Amino acid sequence: MIGSHLKRLGFSAALVFFTAPLFYGQTLAPRAYVITPLDSTAFTVTSDVRRGGVLFDESTPITDLSGTIWLNNPTYYHSLNFFGRSSNITAGLPYVVSSFKALVVDQRLNMYRSGLGDGAVRFSVNLMGGPAMKLPEFMKWKQKRILGASLLVQVPTGQYDPRLLINIGTNRWAIKPEVGYSERHGNWLVDVYGGVWFFTKNPEFFSRNRFVPGQQSKTQKPIEVVEGHLGYDFKPRLWVSLDGNFWYGGRSSINGVENRATLQKNSRVGATTAIPITGRQTLKFSYDRGAFIRFGGNFQSVQVAWQYSWTGGWLRKK
Repeated sequence: MIGSHLKRLGFSAALVFFTAPLFYGQTLAPRAYVITPLDSTAFTVTSDVRRGGVLFDESTPITDLSGTIWLNNPTYYHSLNFFGRSSNITAGLPYVVSSFKALVVDQRLNMYRSGLGDGAVRFSVNLMGGPAMKLPEFMKWKQKRILGASLLVQVPTGQYDPRLLINIGTNRWAIKPEVGYSERHGNWLVDVYGGVWFFTKNPEFFSRNRFVPGQQSKTQKPIEVVEGHLGYDFKPRLWVSLDGNFWYGGRSSINGVENRATLQKNSRVGATTAIPITGRQTLKFSYDRGAFIRFGGNFQSVQVAWQYSWTGGWLRKK
């Protein structure tokens, strides 16, 4: 009985929204298109605790699913000159610890996972309002309106076992092209982004186990994302931001059979603050939660990030 229920649960693919990858469409990133002087470098370590539940379609015989996910994500950022325009590249590889509990029919199930998550690389370039500038020129520059574009690629480096329904990795690639607009009015900063997630096929989804003896594949339709931020600068590097987003799409199919109940039409809201602690070090605190969740992860997220940044050569500026 439980086996048939778990097989149906695998078909719904609902638990994918509570695994460790980047929660497609659900992250909030204020000032993602900020301009920095050439040869700027930053090393950031982010600790993110996500706690909550998952909303399923009504046909899934599972209730009271909840869990806690702890991500530690070191990232590296460096600014570049791309044909005269300001640009940058960011790369990160998270380590994840997670635990879950759920009630399937009348049986309580508990699960634990830990390991490397899916890595990500993002390239961003300014298209209007932010030429590539060295530090002396940048110090004289004042932002007005800027328009940027980025491409984020998520790499399937995460721990993955096709026999398990819940995994840290996704066993597929994901690509997100995005356009971002930012406008400053005095101390106020408005950011608006729009992008689309595209996913490759997972050729081994919940396969070769006692519930599904053969092999099955999982595909997912694109997810459209819009995101907005309203920020205020108290002084350089000390700022706050109100954050929100909305995403739509992402219906999943198993072996080519689509489950229309897996449509995501969700929104999150939150707030972020950055506080400088030395000339090169900054702390950032963030909180966000689901504003409207139709299907997928309905969790609260608390993030603390430490950043060390410098401009120019490390040995010269150390």
